[in-house]
Amino acid sequence: MSKSFERYQKRKLISSYFSVVLSIGLVLFLLGILGLLVLNTKKMANHFKEQITISVFLKENAKEVEVDQLQKSLAMAEYTKTATYVSKEEAAEQHSAEIGENFIDFLGYNPLKNSIDVQLNADFVSPEQIEEIATEISKKNYVDEVSYDKPLVGLLSDNVKKISFWILVASAIFTFIAVLLINSSIRLSIYSKRFIIKTMQMVGATKIFIRRPFIWTNIKLGMLGALIALIGLGTVVFYLDRNFTEFNLLQDSTMLISLFVGVFVLGVLISLISTYFATQRFLNLRTDELYY
Repeated sequence: MSKSFERYQKRKLISSYFSVVLSIGLVLFLLGILGLLVLNTKKMANHFKEQITISVFLKENAKEVEVDQLQKSLAMAEYTKTATYVSKEEAAEQHSAEIGENFIDFLGYNPLKNSIDVQLNADFVSPEQIEEIATEISKKNYVDEVSYDKPLVGLLSDNVKKISFWILVASAIFTFIAVLLINSSIRLSIYSKRFIIKTMQMVGATKIFIRRPFIWTNIKLGMLGALIALIGLGTVVFYLDRNFTEFNLLQDSTMLISLFVGVFVLGVLISLISTYFATQRFLNLRTDELYY
């Protein structure tokens, strides 16, 4: 009978530990995903910003040396990521491929112009800065027109600001929820041992002596849960890096190491603090209050 009871107690203890580890692992995994999103918000925003292109259309009488000089000066400008010369013949081929027919045969001539397509660095993609750049380039007497998608630039800038703000708000909320969930799991685990805590206290054990094994046990559970979360997070990072190569997630090793260390330390700290306050609560209860 005693052996059966011991086996039952062991199964109950293992089940309790498993639920704590699982809850810590899942919460830290979700928190890690959110952290990955927060840390890469700027990188993702920059990726979309750098898709903005300024098209510098050249006059027919523009000299070759002037065009070469303009392209080189644009390529060397601090706001430029790439500056590519596109002849009107190349532009006609691209446009024909897009519409699925040769419009030159229909018109009898090529209405397009030679141009230089300038992709900007993300830091210079804002309505004000692009307008200044376009105005500066337009001053060249061999430049016919400078064109870019103004509504898209404004919409992109506004949305990046809104998304960044709400991601930070969501991060704060989810961090608070994560702390509450892990704290609740640990408190439930310690609640099942409240009579043991009170018994030890009644036979003369000090609070530090009683608290120490609970803290150490839950720190180990927190470490185990954090490792499970990091394995899941590493799998997600590897998958995203393979399928979204433009973000180069694995190349930013400092950011990833900081994120992984942060998740691990957070798991340990929350487990430590939650265990301390949970045991303190039951240590301060009167014997008759243990039944409520």
